[in-house]
Amino acid sequence: MAHPPTPPADRAPSGVPVASVPAQARVPFLDLRAQYETIRHDVDAAMKSVVESGMFVLGPAVTSFENAFASYVGVKEAVCMNSGTAALQLGLMAIGLEPGDEVIIPANTFIATAEAVVWAGGKPVLVDVSEDDFNMAPGALEAAVTPRTRGIIPVDLYGQPARLDEIQAFADRHGLFLLEDACQAHGARYKGRSAGTFGRAAAFSFYPGKNLGAYGEGGAIVTDDPAIAAKARMLRDHGQSRKYEHALMGHNYRLEGLQGAVLGVKLPHLDGWNDARRRVAGWYRESLAGLPVGLPEERPDVRHVYHLFVIRVPRRDAFQAALKEQGIDTLIHYPIPLHLQPALAGLGYSRGQFPVTERLASEIVSLPIFPELRQEQVQRVGRAVGNFLSSQVEGR
Repeated sequence: MAHPPTPPADRAPSGVPVASVPAQARVPFLDLRAQYETIRHDVDAAMKSVVESGMFVLGPAVTSFENAFASYVGVKEAVCMNSGTAALQLGLMAIGLEPGDEVIIPANTFIATAEAVVWAGGKPVLVDVSEDDFNMAPGALEAAVTPRTRGIIPVDLYGQPARLDEIQAFADRHGLFLLEDACQAHGARYKGRSAGTFGRAAAFSFYPGKNLGAYGEGGAIVTDDPAIAAKARMLRDHGQSRKYEHALMGHNYRLEGLQGAVLGVKLPHLDGWNDARRRVAGWYRESLAGLPVGLPEERPDVRHVYHLFVIRVPRRDAFQAALKEQGIDTLIHYPIPLHLQPALAGLGYSRGQFPVTERLASEIVSLPIFPELRQEQVQRVGRAVGNFLSSQVEGR
């Protein structure tokens, strides 16, 4: 699941300048510059090496990162491409999705999950999510199966893996493939297993704001199946089996060498950055304890890596406006459920069919979270949330 662009650091989520708030008092939603400063020397050297080599598309830097990332996830193969959306699409195509095949996906996800199914020739079939972790509800799957159902894509939303063993068991009983959408879950774990190791294959996104982000677009398929990896490699590169011999009708979804170099530098830092995200999440829980907000639930069988820290609040528009006045950025992931998106109107869904997803879409807010966020900044956010909620009780 790829992400929409994140607003620049000097603008609020609406795009409106927030110059009235002193820069030192602002709490940005994301600060990629802060991360870059910690690895500047290594990144600059790696990018310079690619420029000097002239290997700007695929090449040694990409191959090196593919090998390292496969080892990190704990799979045999990683195949990089130019976005997480492309990884999902080519994962489906490499598995063998046929035109008209149905693939079950959660209603609460970014549209890229559905786009990938459509562009691979299939039809997305939506199911509702669980109230506790916002992920695909295993109990909703049975009613979604038809004679055309071919597979399931659970999404590890916000950095917390879905109930992957339950979903895998359901898929096995019905003879369906599972393609894990781990685009927000780099380094997450489920019952001791790494996110990305479930099903026939998994997709990751390296969009800049992800826990492991490139300096542009990027993605990867990971798998233990060499046939899926081989087909994905051909599909990303115009269907070539060897130079200028095209065994398949493919795509131009190749990853740039510069992005491979950046990702290769960043990967050894990922676990430390995830530890920092979990620390920030702990600070939020302390700062928001006792307030009438819905905090994200971390299931005991997972290691949540907090790509996003998402809470549920009353009067969301007023809440966001109040925090914006104090220089605190917030975003919504996601305000319009898939079944209510104009682009997916042809699926025939209507309002009310996925009540949990619809409630979430009206209440969720993502608070700032990134490894370099300071405890004082988190406490400022907590005070702002508390002040807003107090003003609601007092009728102000």
